[in-house]
Order: sequence, then C-alpha cells, then structure tokens
Amino acid sequence: MNLRDLRYLVALADERHFGRAAERCFVSQPTLSAQVRKLEEYLGVALVERQPRRVALTPAGGKVVERARRLLQEADAIVELAKADRDPLAGTLKLALIPTVGPYLLPHVARRLRRALPRLRLLLYEYQTAPLLEKLRAGELDLGILALPAAVDGLESATLYEEPFTLAVPADHALANRERVRIEDLDGEALLLLEDGHCLRDQALEVCGRIGVHEDQDYRATSLETLRQMVAAGH
Repeated sequence: MNLRDLRYLVALADERHFGRAAERCFVSQPTLSAQVRKLEEYLGVALVERQPRRVALTPAGGKVVERARRLLQEADAIVELAKADRDPLAGTLKLALIPTVGPYLLPHVARRLRRALPRLRLLLYEYQTAPLLEKLRAGELDLGILALPAAVDGLESATLYEEPFTLAVPADHALANRERVRIEDLDGEALLLLEDGHCLRDQALEVCGRIGVHEDQDYRATSLETLRQMVAAGH
C-alpha cells in the first residue's frame, strides 16, 4: 500500500466514476482500476461496488477513504514543511481577509505578491472577524487581515495602514457637498449598516452611538457595495 493508491481511491470516491477519476489522477482507466484492485487485495476487503454506470463505496471503503483523506493531508503538509525549510518564501500561505477589506485590497496586492513570490502558493479566504480569529488561533490560517480594534491577544499583529471613516449620503442630501462632516452633523439621521458579525458595523455604532443617530432596522446589508448602491438610490 502506498500514498499513490490511496490518492486513486480518494479520487474514485469523489468522482464515482473510473474514467473521471483516472483523468483527475493523470493515469489511464485500466491503471487506476488495477491499482484499486491491488489495494483491495492487500487490505483483504472490497472497497468499491462496481456497477455498470457508477461506482459506490462499500461500508469498509467509506471508512478507509475517510482515513485516507486525513493521511494524504498530513503527507501533503509534510511536503510543504520540507519546501518551506528549503525556501521560507515557498510553499503554501493561507491568507484570510474580512469582507470589508478583501475586495478592495486584494486587487492591488495579489498580482504583485504572485509576481514577487512565484514559489509561494497563496490560498485566499474571506471570513468575518470572529471566525477569522478563531481559525488563526486553531492554526487553520497562517495570516489574517482585519480591522482594529480586535481581540488579537495571543497573536502576533502589526498595523498595515490607517484609513478614515467615510460618510456616504444620497446626492441630494444636505450634507452631500460638505468636504468634512462632524459627528454632530449626523444627529437625528438614519444609519444604514452591515449585518451582525462585521466589525465595521460595531465600530460605526460605537462612533455614532455618542449622538442621536439611529439605525435603519428595515435593512442590513451583507457587503459595502450593496450599502453604497442603496445610499445612491436614496434609501
């Protein structure tokens, strides 16, 4: 039994078809089929049920595939570890960003990162602040970009840049032509915010909670772009 045979079995479990599994593994269908049979002979148990139009796992096959996935993940991690030891700027980097940062920052840096670090495999994820921090602490992510303040105790952190709050109002709003707006100017206004879980929502509420601004309870957006469109429509 070897890792290659386990990869064949996992591909077959995913594809449920010998031909597609063989294509995924870059081997011929007879080769993949023969190796799976050899694995069954080695283990002394049937792993797959071969049907005319599809392939199904036996109960034993399902258990073996579950263990095989974990084993292959660990094997891949060992390879990545060795690569990183040879070249600290090679291997895989799992980077997560919050939704209010990712769409605006990534277009400026992703291509430059790949050009500057061609041996680095950059995996990008998007999470709200709480799950991002949870995954960082669990070791499921290597790096996170989020907005401060946040509960980063126990983590290494550094400030990348600072940006001010920007007020968006409809074109015909009384504050539309102001170059600068004081927080007191928003007294009595209705505030459109992101849904729960976004740190920008909490920060905006903290700032605006000092005066008589009230949240529009009829609408909460999932993205900044949706909020912008709603404001532009005069909502």
